[in-house]
Amino acid sequence: MKIFINLFFALLFSSGLASCSSSDNNSDPKPAYQQYGTPFANMPKKEDAIIYQVNLRAFSQAGTIKGVQDRLTSIQELGANVIYLMPIYPVGIVKSAGGMGSPYSVKDYKAVSTEFGTLEDLRVLVEEAHKKNMAVVLDWVANHTSWDNAWITAHPDWYQKDGNGNIIIPPGTNYNDVAQLDFNNTEMKKAMIDAMSYWVYSANIDGFRCDYADFVPQNFWTEAITSLRKIKNQNILMLAEGKRVNHFASGFDYTFGFEYYGGLKKVFSESKPTTVIQDANAVEYANNYDNSQRVVRYTTNHDVNLFDGTPLELFGGKKGSVATFVVAAYMKSIPMIYNAQEIGYAKRIDYFNRTPIDWSTTDANMLAEYKKIIAFRNTSTAIKTGTYKGFSSDSVSAFTMETATDKVLVLANLTSLTTKYIVPAALTTTAWKDAFTGTATTVTSEITLQPYQYLVLKN
Repeated sequence: MKIFINLFFALLFSSGLASCSSSDNNSDPKPAYQQYGTPFANMPKKEDAIIYQVNLRAFSQAGTIKGVQDRLTSIQELGANVIYLMPIYPVGIVKSAGGMGSPYSVKDYKAVSTEFGTLEDLRVLVEEAHKKNMAVVLDWVANHTSWDNAWITAHPDWYQKDGNGNIIIPPGTNYNDVAQLDFNNTEMKKAMIDAMSYWVYSANIDGFRCDYADFVPQNFWTEAITSLRKIKNQNILMLAEGKRVNHFASGFDYTFGFEYYGGLKKVFSESKPTTVIQDANAVEYANNYDNSQRVVRYTTNHDVNLFDGTPLELFGGKKGSVATFVVAAYMKSIPMIYNAQEIGYAKRIDYFNRTPIDWSTTDANMLAEYKKIIAFRNTSTAIKTGTYKGFSSDSVSAFTMETATDKVLVLANLTSLTTKYIVPAALTTTAWKDAFTGTATTVTSEITLQPYQYLVLKN
């Protein structure tokens, strides 16, 4: 936080408010809001992020922001350093998708839903998360609003219309509970960026996960992210739920691993060779990404969990889901965890309703595995920033991540059968250690792996 000589700003700072801009240039536009709180001094670097997705309706019995605050220590102990909150805004009622309505049908971009709590609750959550060295990012739904959003009546010209002048749903979808915004409208875009800025100023949040990002024009994201990054003197993290490479040119830190998740599913649901995961990784990074850019990878999220199944359903039970998570977390990725997958939670979570997680069902051994996997990633330069090379077979996902000084070998049997893996000669001459115990490990030309067994070695 800067030191201000202007008395007015000094008084604001003394009352818990701080300057709004990261620049002292007098040509900067006057900020629309006063900055609450202070910049987060320990923001993770983009390669260091471990993202933990919170579904507010499920995370606690109360289904509130305070319920998240109560479990911050558990998230911290897991090893996560970025908390991603699903939408906190009032949910539309008109043409609701059912139950309590989709949290992605936003009625008011600049309000906390009373379902979840208050702005003050969010501020406290952010402050407490920062004390535990965790950033907080909000879910942002730019493409569409609810049908009872005030913009509908006040600014109908901000929406796309059909030939008869009727506002439409997002083209090519069955999202009947939401209305499609028109990104050719300059005033709408200004209002959207203003609303995003509001949360950075008013709650001191640390970035956004941007929903349906591929269907929002690149020039909007460029303008929005440029504006957001000027607000306070810290980095903010921006995740596009999309796969367009131009998201990086717009300023996003991450894109979403749709192809990769599809590859993981094919190994289990279609008995495809594990090389399809290697191929999916290649597709996601082909020709477009430099080695500093990363794709967020996951074995579950709110959509996957509800519509496809839990990791236990999709990936061979507890052992198979952990082995699959190792591959997803270590193969040139930023890992994302969906609340309760780390405890082996067997129930699907309906995010259209309040479906509290039963944390008493925690599988202690599985939780310990997740903590171990994440802890090693947090210490490994090779996993976080290294160059990837694939050696997969039909049954074993095998790859190395390597820097000039650090090398990691990952082997994961993603089948329910004992399997033999023929080790490439280049990997048998390295002096390996078990990444989790530090025990010296000899790698011969052939390794037998038990069903869903994984090995992580380092040198």
